[in-house]
Amino acid sequence: MYSLLILIALLMPLLVFAKDGKDKETKEKASSKEEFGLEIGYALKAVNLDGVLEKGEWDDAEIISGFVQQIPNEGMAATEKTEVRVKYDDDFLYIAATLYQKTPGGYVVSSLKRDFRFYENDAFAVVLGPYDDGNNGFMFSVNPYNIQMEGLVHHGDRVSDVWDNKWFSSVKRYDDRWEVEMAIPFKTLRFTEGSTYWRVNFLRNDRKNFERSSWVPVPLNQRIQGIAFSGYLNWDRPLKKPGSNIAVIPYTAGNASKDYRTEDGVNSGLAAGFDAKVALSPSMNLDLTFNPDFSTVEVDQQQTNLNRFELFFPERRQFFLENADLFADYGFSSIRPFFSRRIGIATDSMGRSSNNRILYGARLNGNVGDNTRVGLLNMQTDTENAIGYPGQNYTVATAQRKVFSRSSIAGIFVNRQTTGVVTEPGREISAYNRVLGLDYNLASADNKWNGKFFYHQSFSPEVTGDSKAHASHLSYNTKKWIARWNHEYVGENYNAEVGFVPRSSYWRFEPSVMYRLVNNGKQVFQQTFQLAYDVYTDESFGLKTDERMTFAYRLYFKNTSTVQFRLFNEYTYLFFPFDPTRTGGERLAADTDYSYTRAGLTFTSDARKLFNYSSTVYAGEYFNGERLFVNTNINYRFQPYGNISLFAEYNKIDMPEPYNDARLWLIGPKMDVSFTDKLFLSTFVQYNSQIDNVNINTRFQWRFKPVSDLFVVFTDNYHPESLQIKNRALILKLTYWINV
Repeated sequence: MYSLLILIALLMPLLVFAKDGKDKETKEKASSKEEFGLEIGYALKAVNLDGVLEKGEWDDAEIISGFVQQIPNEGMAATEKTEVRVKYDDDFLYIAATLYQKTPGGYVVSSLKRDFRFYENDAFAVVLGPYDDGNNGFMFSVNPYNIQMEGLVHHGDRVSDVWDNKWFSSVKRYDDRWEVEMAIPFKTLRFTEGSTYWRVNFLRNDRKNFERSSWVPVPLNQRIQGIAFSGYLNWDRPLKKPGSNIAVIPYTAGNASKDYRTEDGVNSGLAAGFDAKVALSPSMNLDLTFNPDFSTVEVDQQQTNLNRFELFFPERRQFFLENADLFADYGFSSIRPFFSRRIGIATDSMGRSSNNRILYGARLNGNVGDNTRVGLLNMQTDTENAIGYPGQNYTVATAQRKVFSRSSIAGIFVNRQTTGVVTEPGREISAYNRVLGLDYNLASADNKWNGKFFYHQSFSPEVTGDSKAHASHLSYNTKKWIARWNHEYVGENYNAEVGFVPRSSYWRFEPSVMYRLVNNGKQVFQQTFQLAYDVYTDESFGLKTDERMTFAYRLYFKNTSTVQFRLFNEYTYLFFPFDPTRTGGERLAADTDYSYTRAGLTFTSDARKLFNYSSTVYAGEYFNGERLFVNTNINYRFQPYGNISLFAEYNKIDMPEPYNDARLWLIGPKMDVSFTDKLFLSTFVQYNSQIDNVNINTRFQWRFKPVSDLFVVFTDNYHPESLQIKNRALILKLTYWINV
């Protein structure tokens, strides 16, 4: 009860900040519509999408220019001129841009692969906010080689580029400029029928001049794609409902594998299934999947595990990544009520896990009016008779309501329900597990104040006691100062089986402050100084279990290189015996504590150069021993066709007798090649000495039509010393996008 009262007290200031922001937003919106209002008219002439802004073709569209820098010199005119035009017809929103390039030299382009990183390429982008909520929208971008990137903007300024959809563009390069033409289908977007204005901003990344600029100015301390900093696209008539938008994406796949450690022969199989996308309205979408296949997703980058708790590996499956913010962004990174990677894996009461095939699923998501978003996800897995696992049904329901200027109140319900009977003793699985939660997301109109408060409760059979989790986060971000506050609480019996909660029964408090010094020198761009404190205690505040004090200094150069120094002082109390090397040696005793100090230095080179690298070194005390940590990333970009990179990590741990010493290597050379904008090859080799394995993953992709692909994936695992093969697999998969 006391903890709940504390949290209510913490929530009240957030509501005050948000209410103050509402009044400010009303004034700023009126000012923005006057200063950055763009009138868009119906196209009088058809657009021939060839990247050439022919005379007469765009005369019916207003020209806007006057882009201003975000970095390095906030508010100053961009070095290179950019001109933008927009118009529309019944089916498309058309955008044309001329990006002048007087500075000699070529363009900076990472590869010919779709969904490039905007910040790492010369690029032009448009950000659209059809709902005028300051948080959600779309981003479309192209680089000088007409490689496309599209993404969903959520939480104001975060972009998820896993959203794939059809749109069209063309680029023409000249000696002194490059020209862009875009055609974005209205049925690709989500908006309210009858809309008369959208939020909009146009962005340019000029890597050669180390400049990011935009039509509507964006403060240096914000992300340039933030929808809070945008103008208004004023339609000359209310928008009509677009035509039907139904797509079916069938697939067929074949696989063959062999485990050389057994006497079994080659295992092979065929599979088929489909995804479907149905636009129920301009603002509501339904996604369906039947017998989904995720065998061709990119392989995880392995991690050296020196942690006492579960490691986090991000979701990589396309179906779960699209619109993930509606389902996956509840709670905090270490208190997630829903983690989609749990779906398709069954875990019994003994902690043993096994793959659990997904039979089918559906996801409904979209807007109900301008201020309410809803989401509903349901997935059904198969009964695995061979190992005695019953099928599982997973349901996630969410709703999010905008309040004040850009804040929101959101609710989530997560349910895992066993749909079969356990057929093998020892494979017991609880009948259900549920989590019910409420989140309040704070975002002020100027994005200086951001925060979150949540309260979640889990429900499981025969579980009583403290099964709640709550937390609060508040940050204040100005051009000079960033101050943050964070608290977390997880009860002893809080159990989110479909979430990610690596530890329980604790309080956590984490204040930090950072000072930003912006320089106007020829070499240095800015400097930051940070102090942070992070402490964990037990539920009664009677025992401190973990503590970390951090000082960090970072130097940013105008050539994009950085230097960072960090100093840590840490404290750890062990509840259970623990081997700090994770090599199976003698463990440190439970109920012992350790204080240790370490320091580190990181250097990142000029990322614009074809050859670039970064390196981190940490050294110091580690429990009752010593640890040296070295991490290096080396990249060579043979643009625009791809990258060759090498990731290497080394841990040298020296412990007193009778504990193990350790020399742990993690090495990962990788090659990404874009033969054309439709043919891609990637090879990723990973040597992990901790698990005594070498993995080789080769992935070929041919995008023969928009959002239609042929994949060939080849995977090997070897013993490192003898290079004797452990197992091998070959996968062939064909997908095809059909508009109905």
